[in-house]
Amino acid sequence: MADLNTRISDFLWKDINERHFTGKKDPFWESLITAGTELWLDTGDMSEAEANWTAEMSALTTNNTLLNNEIQKGMYDVFISEAKAVVRDLPSEERVKEIAFILNARHGLRLASRFGGYVSVELHTDTAHDIKAIQYYGKRYHEICPDQFIVKVPYTAEGLIGARLLKDSGVRINFTLEFSARENVLVTRLARPDYLNVFLGRIGAYMIDNKLGDGTGAGEMAVIASQNWVTGLSAGNPWQTKLIAASLRNVSQLELLAGTDVFTMPPKVAAAGRKELKGKFKSRMHENYDVSIFDISKGSGIQKFWEVDPNVLKFSERVAKKAPVSGTELINIAHEEGCEDMFPVLSKEEKVFIASDGKIPSHSRWEEKIAAGKIAPDTLLTLAGLASFTADQKMLDDRIRNIIE
Repeated sequence: MADLNTRISDFLWKDINERHFTGKKDPFWESLITAGTELWLDTGDMSEAEANWTAEMSALTTNNTLLNNEIQKGMYDVFISEAKAVVRDLPSEERVKEIAFILNARHGLRLASRFGGYVSVELHTDTAHDIKAIQYYGKRYHEICPDQFIVKVPYTAEGLIGARLLKDSGVRINFTLEFSARENVLVTRLARPDYLNVFLGRIGAYMIDNKLGDGTGAGEMAVIASQNWVTGLSAGNPWQTKLIAASLRNVSQLELLAGTDVFTMPPKVAAAGRKELKGKFKSRMHENYDVSIFDISKGSGIQKFWEVDPNVLKFSERVAKKAPVSGTELINIAHEEGCEDMFPVLSKEEKVFIASDGKIPSHSRWEEKIAAGKIAPDTLLTLAGLASFTADQKMLDDRIRNIIE
């Protein structure tokens, strides 16, 4: 296997000849940095990135969806054909997974070479519930580009443990698919990543699509609460964890959430913000935004996006003192500590519902379980996000399979 990894690494670095792009300084973005926010672009598209990249920006982040968008353009079809020979000794399905890894790493190297910043690279979704696979591929990403790659690990029971093991071995981690302060308390205490996230745009969309509210304020409150918890918990640690406000949907959020550790900005949001805003930013991390909930008496669980109850703190403290060795152990502890709704046990039918609903689950389908404390909106969005990435990963895998078989 060592010989294979060396062969793949050589193949990945072959003919990387990207023209380096130097971004110009921009006082608009400098003002946001002064407010305390690092700036990342959320795209894998070279042209989009180049159109928006400035000297103040420090990283790009990709995911299964964004990478799939690039692969489906056909630009890597010849590269995939060439990769077939490199992994020829592997079983059929392993060849597909390995080439998917190669594609993610290759595109990440191109972005890193072109722009000179950090690049978040994504694990194959098949590894999401496999601690050993998370470690194996995470370490390989790190070995390929230790100075610029940050490995994205998804929020699962196994992901929390795998990320912790990777972090302890010196791999930089961007922990992903969180939607609430309570999820991020657990991630900060157990996984100890360099970065973690709130996908705030989907929180507002969840409220709007399910007629729970007009979508205002909820995502912002989840970010601010997460930021304050993560900052407080990190203060006593020898390591620092930073919060990313991800899935920004509109330019107003650049102002409303100024002071968040990191923004990952879709190019459209970055461009619109540069055009429409004045660029006079100040930290808003102590704001308390109003959240429009149409009928709070129904027990929708919306408050769990930003509230952290004592059970979560006790659960997080317990696993921080002695990290579980398996996902099953972590889930059992969650249930023992009254946090079942963070790691619910789902039937096969319920898993199908999660996948079929897309990124925004149907709230009405889960109302009884939410009321009973068996699941919660933040957990639903995390599960739906992973299912959506899995669907995009399958599209990417199918394209590889069609080319090499």
